[in-house]
Amino acid sequence: MSSETYEIIELSNGDVALRRAGHKDDPLVRIHFSAESLDFLREHKVTIARAMLEAGIEAVQEINALEPEPFEEEDVDLTEHTIH
Repeated sequence: MSSETYEIIELSNGDVALRRAGHKDDPLVRIHFSAESLDFLREHKVTIARAMLEAGIEAVQEINALEPEPFEEEDVDLTEHTIH
């Protein structure tokens, strides 16, 4: 992400989102917590969402710092997998 300013907002449906500050465009990221998660998190929903967003931003910055490896075409298995 660039050096723009971003804001964390709560949407009318209860989701927490990240968007460019001062913009009313669709959010860049939305986080939806299940009812079970909300029962557990209670008033800490936004704090947890903030931590998740900060971790994502840090991961993107680390990826951008890596030197790109040469691209080699290969056959890719497009089967969906669950990642934990």
